[in-house]
Amino acid sequence: MLHGFPEFWYSWRHQIPVLATRFRVVAPDLRGYNLSEKPQAGYDIETLTDDVRALLGALGEERAVIVGHDWGGVIAWAFAGRFPEATEKLVIMNAPHPRRFQQTLSSGIRQMLRSSYVLFFQIPRLPELLLGANRCWLLARGMQRSAASTDTFTDDDLARYREAMSRPGALTAALGYYRAVFRTRRQTQLLGDVRAPTLVLWGRHDSALGSELAEGLEQWVPDITVRYLDCGHWTQQERPEEVNRHLMEFL
Repeated sequence: MLHGFPEFWYSWRHQIPVLATRFRVVAPDLRGYNLSEKPQAGYDIETLTDDVRALLGALGEERAVIVGHDWGGVIAWAFAGRFPEATEKLVIMNAPHPRRFQQTLSSGIRQMLRSSYVLFFQIPRLPELLLGANRCWLLARGMQRSAASTDTFTDDDLARYREAMSRPGALTAALGYYRAVFRTRRQTQLLGDVRAPTLVLWGRHDSALGSELAEGLEQWVPDITVRYLDCGHWTQQERPEEVNRHLMEFL
């Protein structure tokens, strides 16, 4: 289970105990996040998918169901395209398929405006200064305000996220994912068609990623099921019981 920005394994806290009753569940801190190592490089999609492949090998597994949200979902899309032999099934939550994302950006300005924060992230050092101030208060505030329901995150939840992102090097590492996109075109080139059975869960009220990004995916993902949820971007945390039901039925 692959988390997104600016999270860590904790974003799956509602899913892990439920899924663990029937499956082996692994929810790592991605490269650079929380307790994982924080190298200066290696935040390109090829290296990130290699990380997941290496993790499977270290766990003695040849195949797995890959579940990803946000950046974890972007990695999951790429992993399923690069390593079809290692992908049993695929679950994506509010993470755009790269080719559909490119289509949407080129066909209108709406998604471009929604994604304008990515341009801000390209500025050296300034995002770290602003987002890292007061132990990443602004990041936590952004998570809370972008959820469709104000009670999605408790004070303890936000404190945990702030602690994880305040670790030395963590914020720069997390921003490195966005910065690497602009340094390489490999993200789309690496992505072949996804043949694994795929479930997409999409929060309709995501302020950063419009629900149209979940449309028209059949041309790249023939065996796909899309379900829309009445929530914002933080799918599995805003609608944990609904997400768990969909996961158990699909798996």
